[in-house]
Amino acid sequence: MLLLTKVIFAVMIGFLSSAFLGLILIPLLRRLHVGQRISIFVGESHQKKEGTPTMGGLIFIIPTLLATIALLITKKLTLTEDLLIVLMVFIGYAIIGFLDDFLSIKKHDNEGLTTYQKLFAQVLIALLFFYLYIKNGGQTSWVVGTLGINIEMGWFYGVFILFLLVGSSNAVNLTDGLDGLAGGLSAIAFVAFSLISLMVGFEDMGIFTFILVGSLLGFLVFNAYPAKIFMGDTGSLALGAVMASIAILTHRELTLVVVAGVFVVETLSVILQVAWLYIFKRKLFLMTPLHHHFEKLGWKEPDIVKLFWVIGLLLAMAGILFGVWL
Repeated sequence: MLLLTKVIFAVMIGFLSSAFLGLILIPLLRRLHVGQRISIFVGESHQKKEGTPTMGGLIFIIPTLLATIALLITKKLTLTEDLLIVLMVFIGYAIIGFLDDFLSIKKHDNEGLTTYQKLFAQVLIALLFFYLYIKNGGQTSWVVGTLGINIEMGWFYGVFILFLLVGSSNAVNLTDGLDGLAGGLSAIAFVAFSLISLMVGFEDMGIFTFILVGSLLGFLVFNAYPAKIFMGDTGSLALGAVMASIAILTHRELTLVVVAGVFVVETLSVILQVAWLYIFKRKLFLMTPLHHHFEKLGWKEPDIVKLFWVIGLLLAMAGILFGVWL
């Protein structure tokens, strides 16, 4: 019962603090003209969103960090090495995303940090992750008990960590194209990983992740259709990286592919589109990522988001089954 109480409190404090911050931050960002520039290629329905405040990831990042710190100070939560790694990744990728958003706004276009600058920062975070992970006695083998997989990777596990962090963060970033889509899918995925963390003995990460779930729900109050604010790279990069971190630390890397299945498919649609164009000189989809393909087919934005949320929920339940029971 105590654990259930902690979970409810974590979600509640995350939700209330992020909803309160949103009421303050959105008017402030409007006054500072921190608006999103919309690509001309995404269609007329999106052009009316031009100027909508971005950097909305701050609405769930700041409350999650403050609530976690408050619980650590009051000794309601223990700062373990695993939680330290998750917080380091969360803050590190949030800074990368914030700088990218800030430079995009300053330059008045959608180009912030260069690809090499982002990759350099991500490599540094992955190296620090790997160092702390090994120092804490983390295993360097990829184990999937359900499938009987046990592959010792040695130092190459550090490259594996980088691949997961970069891949997951960019997958959430690509999915962040419709109001509430990435935020809702992330909240669903983090509920799954919160439960998995608690079930396999990582209470610290489970409680932290439930705080994040609550903060995301508070963010969705403002980000659901019609969005009053976008999360920007500030939020999407941080969410994807934390998702990958928890999968690595709980040794549920393959479960990440299941739980984050919608993000994976969105990313694959972009890769397939590029490959199809190169090989066959024509498009496979009307537009990518995949949610834009449905828009081009005439689907309404809220309907696409609801469909993807339902699929995400089904995959999250399958991920819990695969990651804990089987």
